[in-house]
Amino acid sequence: MQRIAVVGSGGSGKTYVSRALGKMLDVPVTHLDAEYYDEDWHPLPAESFATRQREIVSGDRWVIDGNHCTTLPIRLAACDTVVMMDVPTTSALLGVLWRQLRHGAGHHANGVHNRLNLGVLRYVATYRRRMRPRMIAEMAQVADDVDVVRLTSRRRARRWLRDLSARRSTSPVRDAHPTAHGEDDQ
Repeated sequence: MQRIAVVGSGGSGKTYVSRALGKMLDVPVTHLDAEYYDEDWHPLPAESFATRQREIVSGDRWVIDGNHCTTLPIRLAACDTVVMMDVPTTSALLGVLWRQLRHGAGHHANGVHNRLNLGVLRYVATYRRRMRPRMIAEMAQVADDVDVVRLTSRRRARRWLRDLSARRSTSPVRDAHPTAHGEDDQ
């Protein structure tokens, strides 16, 4: 695990998992919203955003937190692991509400880029029906070359991180590539 893309709905826990992985693996973490939006929430032009991601993925080690499906192929072509935060819609909606209460709106130095409006709520509410199939289709194209870890709850995410940390601390080779596994509630 050297180049990790973390994807999933808003409010699913992507930032929490990304930060934990970055700290555990001593890898830089990039939050795509921080690259995409300026302080006034103006988006970067599409080609500039794609160029910026190509620069980021050219590094040897990284964690990238965010969806941005139009540029997902850039990250998938370069990563060795995808962590998919695949939580239920209600959990994601509660996540964006909790984030708003905890951090407030705006850009924050800790990597949180938060704005809560009807568009964001609609995106989160329809993510599993609209965006998730697109993400899965993109990941299926690289499935033979990339480990995909599917985490279906925050509890499973914390357990996976704890298990990964334990495996790394007991492994004689620190950079050993752990076996990826999916988590499924079904």
